[in-house]
Amino acid sequence: MEYRILGRTGVRISALCLGTMSFGAAADAAEAAAIYRRCREVGINGFDSANVYAGGRSEEILGRLIAPERDAVFVTSKVGFPAGDGVNDRGLSRRHIRQAVEQSLRRLRTDHLDLLFVHTYDADVAIDETLRALDDLVRRGEVLYFGASNWAAWQIALALGRSAAEGWSRFSCIQPMYNLVKRQAEVELLPLAEAQALGVLTYSPLGGGLLSGKYGVGRRPPAGRLVENQMYGTRYGEGAYYEVADRLAERAKAHGVHPAALAVAWAAAHPAVTAPIIGARTLAQLEGSLGAVEIEMTSELYREISALSPAPPPATDRSEEREGVRYGGIHERE
Repeated sequence: MEYRILGRTGVRISALCLGTMSFGAAADAAEAAAIYRRCREVGINGFDSANVYAGGRSEEILGRLIAPERDAVFVTSKVGFPAGDGVNDRGLSRRHIRQAVEQSLRRLRTDHLDLLFVHTYDADVAIDETLRALDDLVRRGEVLYFGASNWAAWQIALALGRSAAEGWSRFSCIQPMYNLVKRQAEVELLPLAEAQALGVLTYSPLGGGLLSGKYGVGRRPPAGRLVENQMYGTRYGEGAYYEVADRLAERAKAHGVHPAALAVAWAAAHPAVTAPIIGARTLAQLEGSLGAVEIEMTSELYREISALSPAPPPATDRSEEREGVRYGGIHERE
């Protein structure tokens, strides 16, 4: 297993991390334990959770699993989405952040989170309120680092500027969606991460299972996240996405690898990405993604797989710039 430094923290985490959203939901405690053990066998030391996963059961199961080796693993959790029925059991207020972290620490059986993500942007709360609350958690040692998941680049940049101006701890990491059919992160988020030395833990490298080899044009499995979950079905509902899934499966067969392995390896190969977060409902599902570590992602293979889906336009929307075409008809390739 390769280990990469997370941003400028100096902490080394595995080039694949495990997302534990299935723990306590699709994967019961026994299956979750088998998945965890297999990840540790191959050298994975990063485990990503959230206070809302399986109503908190994900953290409870993960907490029991990491207890014998807490210092050997890097554990993240999240705050922001509704975590209860109370009117204040959500958002990024100081009040909710502190309460949510205290609850996560109890469920995870630990005295600190290695990294806390704000799970969504909260337009109802002043960004200084959120950032100061996060800084306080770092000062108290309850959270070592914090980052942003599902934030736009301008929101992250605003937060970095406010933290720098006030002398607060800054975001160390971002967690965007990123896979072969969802490439918006390439436009601003990943360049921002490179420019600001932020770690990047991307989620959904298989597109909710779309790129696992089970889906294609006119082809659906009898069960799976995209057919059972309305949110994922809507997110990946465009017909063109299934064409990409078919093309990926074809290229994977040609190279003698599992489609899931190829999809994960491609996401991991972007220079800004520290590690993609893989997930699984079963141990058998996990093996497909773990195959990514065996793939040599050469520059030629990376270009071949990248060409299977359209790259998003640049942030300026001046698509000619990708070809080195500049104002006045001057052609320059960078």
